[in-house]
Amino acid sequence: MKCIKSIKETKEVALGTIRRVDDKTANNIVGNMWVYISKSEWKLATRKTKNVDSDTEKTTESVEKKPYKKGQRSEKHKNKK
Repeated sequence: MKCIKSIKETKEVALGTIRRVDDKTANNIVGNMWVYISKSEWKLATRKTKNVDSDTEKTTESVEKKPYKKGQRSEKHKNKK
């Protein structure tokens, strides 16, 4: 798989369009209209960015966890044998 970017605008393709195509197709297309780009550029263009606000809300809800010593049971499981 190769990542390509259009460098000229046509009726079918807008300028700067990024596509991921197989090797044979890329070899046939690349030339005056298309150029190779890195996969990281393709990822940045296609992936959605994470919402920063939702990440901060998750970190504020922390649960206190106590490490258990070997042979001890948790408060929840003390009655079980």
